[in-house]
Amino acid sequence: MTDIIIIGGGIVGLATALQIKRQRPGLSVTVLEKENRLAAHQTGHNSGVIHSGLYYKPGSLKATNCIRGYWMLLEFCEKENVPYELCGKIVVATKPAEIPQLNNLYERGQQNGLEGLKKLTQAEMHEIEPHVRGVEGMWVPQTGIIDYVQVCEKYAEKFRELGGEIRLGEKVTQITPGNTLSVVLTDKATYETKLVINCAGLYSDKIAQLTQREPINLRIIPFRGEYFKIRPEKQYLVRNLIYPVPDPNFPFLGVHFTRMVHGGIEAGPNAVLAFQREGYRKSDINLKEMYETLSWSGFQKVAAKYWETGLGEMYRSFSKTAFTKALQELIPEIQEDDLVEGGSGVRAQACDRTGGLLDDFAILETERSINVCNAPSPAATSSLSIGLTVSEKALSRF
Repeated sequence: MTDIIIIGGGIVGLATALQIKRQRPGLSVTVLEKENRLAAHQTGHNSGVIHSGLYYKPGSLKATNCIRGYWMLLEFCEKENVPYELCGKIVVATKPAEIPQLNNLYERGQQNGLEGLKKLTQAEMHEIEPHVRGVEGMWVPQTGIIDYVQVCEKYAEKFRELGGEIRLGEKVTQITPGNTLSVVLTDKATYETKLVINCAGLYSDKIAQLTQREPINLRIIPFRGEYFKIRPEKQYLVRNLIYPVPDPNFPFLGVHFTRMVHGGIEAGPNAVLAFQREGYRKSDINLKEMYETLSWSGFQKVAAKYWETGLGEMYRSFSKTAFTKALQELIPEIQEDDLVEGGSGVRAQACDRTGGLLDDFAILETERSINVCNAPSPAATSSLSIGLTVSEKALSRF
């Protein structure tokens, strides 16, 4: 018997495990991860950005956890010698119609306590990013770059030092809640536990459903983000991070340029529906999962609402020319030949039955389980704070 089982060896699961063991070293905690390595999915496929908390509604779980988690992450990395760099970023309004939304972002950043935000004229933007094009911009000094897989490995190391156990290559297949204990069945073993904590990312809704009889009111919709890399001889076009003004109605930040902590520049991502929850390539199709997505009433409402945006994203996915054109909004000098195919990631975006793409983190609780069911970006930046939030919920039961 183990006191707590955490399902998912990504950054949120490991941060939660670490925070529990830090606060209550005497509890037995086991992390189950279906892959043979940690951080195999969302954590290991993201762009490695340390987010400042600029975009999120003041007082929301995203805002409070991102800002608290930001400082917790930096403190952890300093103490544990995990390399990172606070290089800052600019957010660029490429046309006058985007200036009101840029002003809204500036005000939101101030409400969220960000210091040093600065409005930028065209001339000031060119001092920071000489090749950018825009009518107005904003400087965000807190934004940084990091390798979140390295962060995960360090979380795991500290968790194990405190007596925690991580079991790789074990997929959870069944959970049976009892009066005092739950039985967790994997493809290799059977466990008894007092509490299940679900941090399963792309499958968090499936695991949540295993913990309760009533149908849950959300489904994970997988959105693939595809990146290009800029050829070395053209990397001078980007100094650090360049972002567009995001569409306030769509929970994605638009294609942008990101300098990576290990070198190189990524451009992207777009946001297209993935036909498999872990579908990192266009050719990855799981018919059962695709049907589950397309038949979900909430997704059908999303598709009806955003079909035009979605078609544009799909077009950019299959047309390098269209992708380049989107990037040229920010840097006109970038050419199609400057881009080589990069990696991709899949975002686990929760969608409710009404067609709402959940904009905030979502944590669902039952008597024997805590389910983290919506933790896309900025979950990596926020991980230690989300872990603390979840651990406090967990420890209140012991």
